[in-house]
Amino acid sequence: MSDGAAFTPREIVSELDRYVVGQREAKRAVAIALRNRWRRQRVGGELENEIAPKNIIMIGPTGVGKTEIARRLAKLAQAPFLKVEASKFTEVGYVGRDVESIIRDLTDLAVQLVSEEEKKSVMAKARERAEGRVLDALGVPPEAREARRRALREGGLDEQELEIEAAPPQGPMPTLSVFTPQGVEEMGTQIQQLFGNLFGGAPKKRRLKLPAALEAFTAEEAGKLIDMERVRELAVARVEQSGIVFIDEIDKVAAGPAARSGPDVSREGVQRDLLPIVEGSTVQTRHGAVRTDHVLFIAAGAFHVAKPSDLIPELQGRFPIRVELASLGQADFVRILTEPRNSLVRQYTALLQTEGVELDFTEDGVRAIAEIAALANERAENIGARRLHTVMERLLDEVSFDAPDRGGAKLRIDGPFVRERLEALVRDEDLSRYIL
Repeated sequence: MSDGAAFTPREIVSELDRYVVGQREAKRAVAIALRNRWRRQRVGGELENEIAPKNIIMIGPTGVGKTEIARRLAKLAQAPFLKVEASKFTEVGYVGRDVESIIRDLTDLAVQLVSEEEKKSVMAKARERAEGRVLDALGVPPEAREARRRALREGGLDEQELEIEAAPPQGPMPTLSVFTPQGVEEMGTQIQQLFGNLFGGAPKKRRLKLPAALEAFTAEEAGKLIDMERVRELAVARVEQSGIVFIDEIDKVAAGPAARSGPDVSREGVQRDLLPIVEGSTVQTRHGAVRTDHVLFIAAGAFHVAKPSDLIPELQGRFPIRVELASLGQADFVRILTEPRNSLVRQYTALLQTEGVELDFTEDGVRAIAEIAALANERAENIGARRLHTVMERLLDEVSFDAPDRGGAKLRIDGPFVRERLEALVRDEDLSRYIL
């Protein structure tokens, strides 16, 4: 497992706090789950394989941070992470994706992740080889190579152009899985990839400036230096030991007694198909067999209509940890707008700085934005923090449009500015339902 998982639960929560406001209980639950993986791998012996992950169900309305918590957790652990929507899957025998494709997709992502890591480890050697190919293409004689290599590294040759033949980056050669359960579903994609690698991977001539040519050669040489068999083995191990699957909209397949017939008949079937994967089974992928015993599953849903108890008992038993996420109010929106490292205030300030327009968000301006977002959530559907995106776009619509013509301008976003642009919408309840 990566060193990222060696964080203590307190450190994990602290890291999540930098991106997600509030939701302390959910952060604590995922922090403990991640730390338990680190603990399990240090238990050793037979018991190590017997300790199963404690999967989590997050219960809360949309836009309160469920997906962001899971995504940031995976990034912290440098783990393969896949977000899927339960409603996109169908019971075996129905048209649609089968649940085993979750693990196949997760393994594909892990191969990409490990491949990039392996390329970074050979980048110095790949760069050296690439420089040699550039110098060969320039026809530099042996006695002048070191001087020209220095000039290439220092940018002295950046304006020169070169016609190169570089093969496009290739992934691992796919294998056809016709005789496995997923064969029919993925056969078309696999055949396309197979013939693409056979016939579409021929080097193409391109005329590039030397820095771009050097990058193209470096990428090609790095691809040659890594062992794809080793990459596959590491990727499968990474999925098995540290993979995280986030299953959103789990409540959509939690059919109550009234929905167990008619068009929703396959809901319970999807749950039963999910069960072996969550419990622990072996899934055949094009990179090899993958065991799911220690993959961490985090399910989430609003559960407005259904309840967690509407899930089949066997599946409920595989998600022993339940955490409820609170709805967000005006005070939360103020914090969301300003505290996270990727806050909307920082994002919009940085975006408009590229046009030479400087935005200054005052405290009362931020409070006014939060107040209007909270009011819009009360009057219409509560979509949580996502409402802030709508309000900010509407607020800065005119500024964003005119920004190229207002280079050097400074704009103060205070309470009166916000109300002047948005109060008319807020007063007209019917209009605010459509616009905000």
